[in-house]
Amino acid sequence: MNSDEYFTINGIQQAEIKIKGSKFIGTVSPAASEALAKSTILEISKKYFDATHNCFAYQVGLAQPIISRSSDDGEPAGTAGLPILNVIKGRNLTNLAVVVTRYYGGTKLGKGGLIRAYSECARLALDKCTIVKKYIFQTIDLTFDYNLTGPVMRIVSQFEAKVVDSQYGDQTFLKLSLRKSKVDDFQDNIVEISSGRVSIVRSE
Repeated sequence: MNSDEYFTINGIQQAEIKIKGSKFIGTVSPAASEALAKSTILEISKKYFDATHNCFAYQVGLAQPIISRSSDDGEPAGTAGLPILNVIKGRNLTNLAVVVTRYYGGTKLGKGGLIRAYSECARLALDKCTIVKKYIFQTIDLTFDYNLTGPVMRIVSQFEAKVVDSQYGDQTFLKLSLRKSKVDDFQDNIVEISSGRVSIVRSE
């Protein structure tokens, strides 16, 4: 996998299992930021306000440090949130939140049983999801003499860079969006065909 690739889910999915009378409902939802993950978890917890527990885990971010959080929501420490998070990490996913809701059925499952139940419910919900590969893009600004427009545009096309904005005059200005893993090679090619006469500014 390239450094500018990541995997996430496309859409909300649910799965339900019953173990010794307890009902577990796993809900998986995309979340492009920590704020969205927290909002999603709150919304699901309100929906299942009468549940015994709403345990969760989420992972967000496209580059290190990726943010990972989990909660046992009253279950014994390490028996719910962390097992859910381990399922997410085991599938190398990011930008998603998983909530496993439990309605207690009267029979204790023990720590091992809880870990298996929360893990299984998270796995089943993720099994229903479409996993999508996405890319991290970087913005680059180019400024150069108009007579270099033709050669520069050939490199832009060769690297499949998207033109976000453009201004033409005595000087040409291009704002491009390009896969992050291609930026260094793209810049080298631009410098070579222009003998260094193109101003190149990368976004942070």
